[in-house]
Amino acid sequence: MTGNTSPQGAAGSGTALPPLVEPAAELTKDEVARYSRHLIIPDVGMEGQKRLKNAKVLVIGAGGLGSPALMYLAAAGVGTLGIVEFDEVDESNLHRQVIHGQSDLGRSKAESARDSIADVNPFVRVNLHQTHLTSDNALGIFEDYDLILDGTDNFATRYLVNDAAVLQGKPYVWGSIFRFEGQASVFWDTHGPNYRDLYPEPPPPGMVPSCAEGGVLGVLCASIGSIMVNEAIKLITGIGETLLGRLMIYDALEMSYRTVKIRKDPNADEVTELIDYETFCGVVSDDAQQAAADSTITPQELKDKFDSEEKFELIDVREPHEYEIVRIDGSKLIPKDRILSGEALAELPQDRQIVLHCKSGGRSAEALSALHKAGFSDAVHVGGGVLGWANQVDTDLPTY
Repeated sequence: MTGNTSPQGAAGSGTALPPLVEPAAELTKDEVARYSRHLIIPDVGMEGQKRLKNAKVLVIGAGGLGSPALMYLAAAGVGTLGIVEFDEVDESNLHRQVIHGQSDLGRSKAESARDSIADVNPFVRVNLHQTHLTSDNALGIFEDYDLILDGTDNFATRYLVNDAAVLQGKPYVWGSIFRFEGQASVFWDTHGPNYRDLYPEPPPPGMVPSCAEGGVLGVLCASIGSIMVNEAIKLITGIGETLLGRLMIYDALEMSYRTVKIRKDPNADEVTELIDYETFCGVVSDDAQQAAADSTITPQELKDKFDSEEKFELIDVREPHEYEIVRIDGSKLIPKDRILSGEALAELPQDRQIVLHCKSGGRSAEALSALHKAGFSDAVHVGGGVLGWANQVDTDLPTY
């Protein structure tokens, strides 16, 4: 954590805000029956439920956090849900992305989510935005919504969501998950901190692995997703104290919650426009891009090396637990960090070409840059990594 934070454990230390949305004119007889358990809560009541009906909420991603968030927003009676999602349902999604099922494999995640929402609550209108969220389209998409929920797993999109919300004066609920830990907060620059007050700058490329690299306990998505929806309901209806100005941290192994206070940085640069967030976050470092530019081979070219009995050393730079899942025969495991630190350089042969690979190509490009700087000028890496090998060459291998 790099922003303005301090420990905060006292109850009642959150921020109470006025209702975000005006109430709808009425609830139908069927809606009263559906939401009756909400209606008999004094703090929600008819007025609160009418506000939920009138609310327009945009969810970025129908993945691990988006899945439970969308289902519970729909069940709660949020009248309009927008989904920004460009991906398709893959089998590796199903252990945590509960809005999708086995019959949805290969389908658009946005369309699968829409159908599940219709089954949960037919009174909810769903708008699909089947596209990458970019600096060119974010403001136009955000414009029609009252509140944004961001459950994406990459820093470029998080900063984009933040800056677009700041420019439009909109609040958004943020969540993050990794392995056994989750985080959640509310950001609203008009009334308190924004995401840049927590993370003024993105971490260096490769320092923070994604869920695809590091994994995530499936049920953690439900824990953090439900907290995000809870915050959304409070913002829409104006009840309770939100997480604005606080970061909630959950550890599933310890079964512990703690919060830290987030302070607005008075010296922070003002957000005046949307920028190139891929460049800002350095998704892959300049050194790695330069190293890979002329030193990348395809999975088929790696197969050709094996078939011609060429003399080379194949190095797998993933982590040991990934190596146990699937590996390319003949590869040797040397995790990326041991190469970047220089610790493993003495283990590398000098009399043959070194070929690196990882899961999909990002980590091996970073390791390749380190090898080039260490004098292994003819080293190359495999674009697409072990996934490319499993999909294009040895299709009997599992993928993850």
